[in-house]
Amino acid sequence: MPQNLLAIGADHAGYDLKERLKTYLKDKGFSIQDCGTFTKEPVDYPQFAFAVARMVADGQATRGIMIDGAGIGSAMAANKVPGIRAAACYDVSTARNSREHNNANVLTLGAGLTGDTLAQQIVDVWLATECTAERHLRRAAMLTDIEKEKMTLPPKQAASESLPSELTDSDFQKIAERIQSMLAASGTTWPDITFRYGECDVTCDGKDLQAHPEAVQQLLSLGVCRITCGSGGENIPRDVARYIDHTLLKPDATEEQIRKLCSEAKEYGFATVCINPTYVPLAAKLLQDSPVKVCTVVGFPLGTHAPEIKAMETRRAIREGAKEIDMVINIGALKSGDDELVYRDIAAVVDACRDGGAVCKVIIEAAMLSDEEKVRACQASKRARADFVKTSTGFGPGGATTHDVALMAQTVKGTSMGVKAAGGIRTFSDAQEMLKAGATRIGASTSIEIIKEASHLTES
Repeated sequence: MPQNLLAIGADHAGYDLKERLKTYLKDKGFSIQDCGTFTKEPVDYPQFAFAVARMVADGQATRGIMIDGAGIGSAMAANKVPGIRAAACYDVSTARNSREHNNANVLTLGAGLTGDTLAQQIVDVWLATECTAERHLRRAAMLTDIEKEKMTLPPKQAASESLPSELTDSDFQKIAERIQSMLAASGTTWPDITFRYGECDVTCDGKDLQAHPEAVQQLLSLGVCRITCGSGGENIPRDVARYIDHTLLKPDATEEQIRKLCSEAKEYGFATVCINPTYVPLAAKLLQDSPVKVCTVVGFPLGTHAPEIKAMETRRAIREGAKEIDMVINIGALKSGDDELVYRDIAAVVDACRDGGAVCKVIIEAAMLSDEEKVRACQASKRARADFVKTSTGFGPGGATTHDVALMAQTVKGTSMGVKAAGGIRTFSDAQEMLKAGATRIGASTSIEIIKEASHLTES
């Protein structure tokens, strides 16, 4: 058997990508054994995944590659063959990890989720990476032990060794004291810092907040995701730029306008630029040396795309440079009571974001929903492990309201999720009210005016 012989297979959904990868690999000097399918006629992926896995398990091929629509089913099928460690990979990182840590010998790809260029990059890394660390080889060998029913259960941990199921008031007090000491070490003090039990909020006296605005910066840098003022806290420090997504989602937005948007974002220090998907590559290039991230929209603005299409949109946007994704839920499904579809819709995008290291924000279009529906939408987002819930697309019947923001913030309370207020936020006063209500991010198309107002600047 040639040392570089690869077994490759596909079902009808993966046929085209298989053919292109065969040519690519042959040009790189690999010998290929094609296990089928050989046409685009509908077939059953388990048969072809089994054929590829069987060749590898029998030693007839060094490694195997199998392609179907998503890559998941083929991995399941291949892993039923003794001796096979199949991994479904969607990016270079998972490809490298599957070899280096798991000694995977079959790679499965999803043609519906992975373009040609990315597939080639994944295959290159997967074939070039070896599993050499003793600990990883030992753990991979344990998978064979499971197949041979030789694996033993782990020893029971003593009660003293187990982690606490939840943090206590005393634990949070210790955290507060630690932050206080860190601030003191840097020459800043802030009396009476306390943590609300079970949350990552800090509470303080409003006078302290006004007297020590620099402490706000340091607390946020330490991981506090919201600061709540007590009495005397009406004059919140006006450093709001980093909470703002500088937005241009009009269908007639031009390249010149996008370039200007990115330039402004760098000048004022906004969190992101939020743009339509077609401009993601341009914005990523313009902002590559800047801390400003690229945010784009998925299923926008109606939310009626199928979950699989939203996932594909997401993966492509991430490949092109997006670091944050604002997806619109299936509003009709929510109003019809199909919460499971709403959850699957969100989860498909969240999973794609997690694969690509991107932030996922879920637009619930609050102006179309009752309070009960808003809560259900936020609960579905929380269940799917989204990073934010967002009020509006800006194309619906209404934008953000303080009532909606407060309700959403209350629903996701106790999690690491943020709340993005968007739609109709035109002044610094509007932004302040949203932040007071519980928003942790502001989406606005009038960002410059908000910042100038916050800085006591006027336009001529």
